[in-house]
Amino acid sequence: MTCNRPNPQFEPQAEGLLVRAPAKLNLSLLIAGKRPDGFHEIETVMAKIDWYDELRIQPGPPGIDLICNGPHWAPGGQDNLVYRAAAEAFRAAGRSDGVRLTLTKNVPAGSGLGGASSDAAAALIGLNRQFDLRLSMRQLAEVAARLGSDVAFFLGGPLAFCTGRGEKTKPLPGRFDFTAMLVLPDINVSTAEVYAHYAHDAKEYERLHRLAGNHLANGRIDLLSEMCANMLETSCYRVCAELGRLKNAVESLGLGPVCLSGSGSTLYIVARDSDSRSLDLARDRVTGETACRCVVVRNNPW
Repeated sequence: MTCNRPNPQFEPQAEGLLVRAPAKLNLSLLIAGKRPDGFHEIETVMAKIDWYDELRIQPGPPGIDLICNGPHWAPGGQDNLVYRAAAEAFRAAGRSDGVRLTLTKNVPAGSGLGGASSDAAAALIGLNRQFDLRLSMRQLAEVAARLGSDVAFFLGGPLAFCTGRGEKTKPLPGRFDFTAMLVLPDINVSTAEVYAHYAHDAKEYERLHRLAGNHLANGRIDLLSEMCANMLETSCYRVCAELGRLKNAVESLGLGPVCLSGSGSTLYIVARDSDSRSLDLARDRVTGETACRCVVVRNNPW
């Protein structure tokens, strides 16, 4: 069971600042069609969860020094979005400070949980705060849009309706308190491949769009989540049949609807906060049946 007291986003340290970068779940993900620029137009409701990567920001010698550690792999140097975010932040502020960044990867890459995008957002807001770069929220959002589709979401939150490529965000009012069990197979799914295999179903989009729109208009995020609607699901399982078989195996346990986050590979089951104990029991059962790591998380408050 996760602790009821949430971790803070920022934690000052003797020689710098610790910034927590939360993962996310797509509570719904609809595809409106393909755009002239080759990207797909999406409509998604994203929620932050209380599972974090950690980014330590410290003054350093000239340049950007990035160290990656933790239980999960992350690319080093300029291939990492954190490095690129730092370079873009300093460029936007007209500064060239030296910084040492230490990224601890707790959220696996290629899992559909937005880890890299959240890390980049943590770098932007953390550097802006620690080095007093004086970048406005609009400037940060502009930098975020250049870095990746989901980065802008992680600048705000904790719950938002995102459109375009995902970079256009609209905060949703109120709270949606939930607990979720994440099923984390040892599978890395390529987002590019999933989109490349996507076959658009205009009628299905219109049906889901109307239903999701009604739930959003009525503030019923719970009902939207229960739809378990992800239009990338079919193409994801086409790319990775093993993941489709895993979903069927988890569903056969009768624990509730099994949803896919983003383009995969994380599967999840949501319960209202009052039913969270049932997911603690389910976690042990799913781990025993599938040999997959399972993590129980809550919605993040910030």
